[in-house]
Amino acid sequence: MVDGIIGPGLLLSLFQAGESEISDVIIRLLIQLAVILFAAKIAGELATRFLKLPSVLAELGAGVLIGPFALGGFAISFFGLYELPPLFPLPLVDGEPAAIPVSNELYAIAQLGSIVLLFAIGLETNLRQFLRYAGPATAVAIGGVVMPFALGVGATVLLGFAGPDGWLSPEALFMGAIMTATSVGITARVLADLNKLDQPEGVTIIAAAVVDDVLGILVLTVVVGISAAGTFSLSSLGWISFKAIGFWLGLTAVGILAAPYIEKFLEKFRTAGALMGIPLALALLAAGLAEVFGLAFIIGAFSIGLALSTTRLGNLVEAAMTGIIDFLVPVFFVVMGMLVDVGSMQNGIVFGLIISVLAVLSKVIGSGVPARLSGFNTRGSMRVGVGMMPRGEVALIIAGIGLSQGIIGQDLFGVSIMMTVLTTLIAPIALVPLFSKGGGGLSNPKEDELADSPEPANRNRSAEATDD
Repeated sequence: MVDGIIGPGLLLSLFQAGESEISDVIIRLLIQLAVILFAAKIAGELATRFLKLPSVLAELGAGVLIGPFALGGFAISFFGLYELPPLFPLPLVDGEPAAIPVSNELYAIAQLGSIVLLFAIGLETNLRQFLRYAGPATAVAIGGVVMPFALGVGATVLLGFAGPDGWLSPEALFMGAIMTATSVGITARVLADLNKLDQPEGVTIIAAAVVDDVLGILVLTVVVGISAAGTFSLSSLGWISFKAIGFWLGLTAVGILAAPYIEKFLEKFRTAGALMGIPLALALLAAGLAEVFGLAFIIGAFSIGLALSTTRLGNLVEAAMTGIIDFLVPVFFVVMGMLVDVGSMQNGIVFGLIISVLAVLSKVIGSGVPARLSGFNTRGSMRVGVGMMPRGEVALIIAGIGLSQGIIGQDLFGVSIMMTVLTTLIAPIALVPLFSKGGGGLSNPKEDELADSPEPANRNRSAEATDD
């Protein structure tokens, strides 16, 4: 460089350095994806064939095993002659471990898998059933937010983990916020594997999880605002609530109204892959807009899937997406397992066990009782309550926010991880026998017969597609 001017030789070297760095990232990502897919499919096969468990459990377990806190965090030495670096090293931010313990590239691909999963679930959902159980689902969601939040705050205060502000301390409020989370992806995958997405309980759980996500975001907003020392106000909460709820309802309504026109538009295409590409593009666009308006991106994808489920092309879109679902969805669940640091659970293990028990009971009771009062029998109410139990990636993301902003420390972060892992593992195990025992979930047997009757609309393709 002469007189501040970059010469052609330096430009070339900079380009080559950048190209080398990009190549390293791509190579590492390709190898990581290969290992993840091998682990997911082998673990899923073993779980379904020999243990008779849903493959999602095996995928989560595989993620824990090969993740950065276990095997993936160690270098492999070949007789001292060559050392292979860790396959899943912990990313660092300013010399400290990042809140999300996998690379941005891998985490982004995993989140793409969650978008695809919820889009497929939306395509699978019976809109008439969804609207029919919207009232019970709202009651279930409210109960599944209020009771977990109260128990989370109360336990943190009574067991001495809250700050000097007691019931209004950031630590207590944040533990309450983490308890409200519901991972729709975990339960949806299990229901799809069991072919129960179209049952009244399945529709209610999915609808309630969507409402739960909106309410949970509002709770998190309040907690973060209070923790930010005076930046929170009722007016800001009202605006955030208006944006989140208004966008969700508006997107769903517009999607349903536009679905027939989208169908006619797609029928004009003769290009290979258009039947999958354009609907998926709409889902991705809606997912991005959902994040802009303060909602989780999976809600936007679900709304588009729900809208397209009303068309004759719904079945064809589901079938066209089978391959991409089989690729991306297992990646999502394995990466969710990778976020789990088993070692961090050692701090505050007793408090973690207590919080985990309360997390189970608060969803089973908090969501199950409103379900019972809304027309479900005891069996159906248990199914709904257990279906709302897993916290999954939602709680992990909330915990990461709390840790990164200094609202909670490593002790409460470890407690959050323990609660998330236990509820995420218990829910699928409990759901299988609850549904496999058979029997309707509604108090009125005639309504059960109506819910079980076949309909001409698209059904159960995504269950087959997501079944490993």
